[in-house]
Amino acid sequence: MNKIFTLLVLLFVFNISAQSTLQFDKKFVQSEDRWVAFPSDSTGSYNFGFIYIDAQAGLTFDYEGSFKVDEKGMFLPNKREKTSSMKYRLRPNNTLVAFIPESKYTELQISKEPDWLKSYKTGEGSIERFYQWGFMYNGWNECEKALGYLEKAQKVDPEYKGLRVELAFSYNCLKQYQKAVDILKIAIKKEPLDAYTNKELIYAETKNGNLQDAENVCRKVFKECPDKTYNSENAYNILQAYYIKKDIKNFNSWFAEANSYLMSDQKLKSLAEQMKKELQQ
Repeated sequence: MNKIFTLLVLLFVFNISAQSTLQFDKKFVQSEDRWVAFPSDSTGSYNFGFIYIDAQAGLTFDYEGSFKVDEKGMFLPNKREKTSSMKYRLRPNNTLVAFIPESKYTELQISKEPDWLKSYKTGEGSIERFYQWGFMYNGWNECEKALGYLEKAQKVDPEYKGLRVELAFSYNCLKQYQKAVDILKIAIKKEPLDAYTNKELIYAETKNGNLQDAENVCRKVFKECPDKTYNSENAYNILQAYYIKKDIKNFNSWFAEANSYLMSDQKLKSLAEQMKKELQQ
């Protein structure tokens, strides 16, 4: 009985030691250029490797091997034989990994950055790379990090194609709507009928409370823009803003004016009709 109790205590201490060293609280998109560990398996073994960004493939995990943690908290590696690299493309999701502390690099026989990483750093510091990384992080909804890259690109060349609207996406995501409006108005002067730029402007104007301005932009898009991709979404964003304000008069007016666009998307049609029903109660 005493032996069993002692074993349980040792296992408990061992588990606490591992948990205090490894905090599984980071998403893949927060782990660029970091050594990470995945939660342990049933044997107490942790798979680990290096997460980086491949310009073509996106977030990528380079598998290094596995390790266990002994009763003293030492990381004991079981590194695979490297006949070839084992790389896995990562999809941004809610899987959580732990950053491996630098104090454990020696135990795991790794350096802060793998030698092979240099080949993926080509063009680092260029506007193309700043823009591409900003674009990717926006797509992963890591808008604050995206904005950091995009603002660096802006300092190099504010006229870089697509940069202003990508900055606006970050601003909208971060609820900095006036900044989005300001930069989109500059972008619109250069490409007045670009559907995506107009979509972001309409969204920013509605969130900023400028609903008449949003309506005016939306009417122009309905009438003049050859790309109709976002017409239903644009119409819905304005309608939703009136719904949130409980502005029944303008809600009904816009519902009637933009009806053909609202009704052309089955999901938005259902939402629009539900909002109308609720306001009439």
